[in-house]
Amino acid sequence: MTTEAQYKALGISERVLAFARPVLASLEERFKKIDENAELCQLRVIQAMQEARVNEACLKGTTGYGYDDIGREALERTYASYFHTEDALVRPQITCGTHALALALMSNLRPGQVLLSAAGKPYDTLEEVIGIRPSRGSLAEYGIGYAQVDLLPDSSFDFEGIRAALQDPAVHLVTIQRSKGYQERKTLSVDEIGGCIRFVKDLRPDVLCMVDNCYGEFTEDKEPSDVGADMVIGSLIKNPGGGLAPIGGYIAGTKECIENAAVRLTSPGLGKEVGATLEVLPSMFQGFFLAPVVTAAALKGAVFAAACYEKLGFDVLPTSEEERHDIIQAITFHDPNAVIAFCQGIQAASPVDSFVVPEPWDMPGYDSPVIMAAGAFVSGASIELSADGPIREPYSVFFQGGLTFPHVKFGILKTLQYMLDKGLTTL
Repeated sequence: MTTEAQYKALGISERVLAFARPVLASLEERFKKIDENAELCQLRVIQAMQEARVNEACLKGTTGYGYDDIGREALERTYASYFHTEDALVRPQITCGTHALALALMSNLRPGQVLLSAAGKPYDTLEEVIGIRPSRGSLAEYGIGYAQVDLLPDSSFDFEGIRAALQDPAVHLVTIQRSKGYQERKTLSVDEIGGCIRFVKDLRPDVLCMVDNCYGEFTEDKEPSDVGADMVIGSLIKNPGGGLAPIGGYIAGTKECIENAAVRLTSPGLGKEVGATLEVLPSMFQGFFLAPVVTAAALKGAVFAAACYEKLGFDVLPTSEEERHDIIQAITFHDPNAVIAFCQGIQAASPVDSFVVPEPWDMPGYDSPVIMAAGAFVSGASIELSADGPIREPYSVFFQGGLTFPHVKFGILKTLQYMLDKGLTTL
């Protein structure tokens, strides 16, 4: 059976295949650049693992208290080496990206101090962490204040607004969200983030700068920690887990910041010395090893999605020609039915739960119904082929992930087929 015959057996019509052929042919140079960056990042990962002296004994794991877990220690040395930081906290006890961010904030802020967001409103799930929306255990409940400086209309930093906000001596930590979340703005490049950090540090050297690095790892030839961030934070079921890590999060940064986070995660007096790794270390090490090429597959898929949907006349962010700083592709439909059809197409292309039909629902941590599609080997892993979006104006879908490019390609073709079959587009 030929490849095209197999596509047709999976429900992709000749009309969709004919539409996609010239789109793919036009992307060869973009894909070549993505592969070149993946090669560089892969070599850096290998160097980091070698410098950490990873060996077979590091893959065994521990139980109980987890004392003297040489694998855990080597994994954290690997992350610190790759991110060029003094230390790192990489644990299966960190349940998700939101947990990692909350841990970094709650451990490095004290009552009476102020958190400043320099990139506008944070991702929805952080609103309850901060206390923007009242929630049990929020920073606000502990007397920690919050200030926000929105990005300018062109998605650049409002430096004068940041300057004014830093006049408050209570500001102790500035957070920068690299990715767009559910906002209609550009993802921030590492160089742009570095410019903001330098600006803050010139005015207030005492202020910590933290970057929410979710979805951004391995997309550029450097990370925010290379341009002055005191902490970079992310989830292991996104880019750095490589699709293999079953759980976990990381914080890489200064020794003091990491020690603060460790005692908050475990207990004062215990810190990094406890925390059993059970049997997850092989998947965490191997996932990190594979992460650059997995991220490259996701980037190619995002570029392909952008090229297809901008050809159909929809607004895409970023465009197929823009440089990429994360794996997320936003497509604005101005129609809730199109958001739902796109997500259902992604689900139908999945190797797991392909028969499930996703629908919008009131998810914890969100202020509007959200639809999520992810037939993943690791539940909720957005480095795997996935799509989601809030059912609210302007009705945008946020597409990301894909462990292999052939799978991402099939997923995009399936969304086009669903859109076509439901009369939501013409090819």
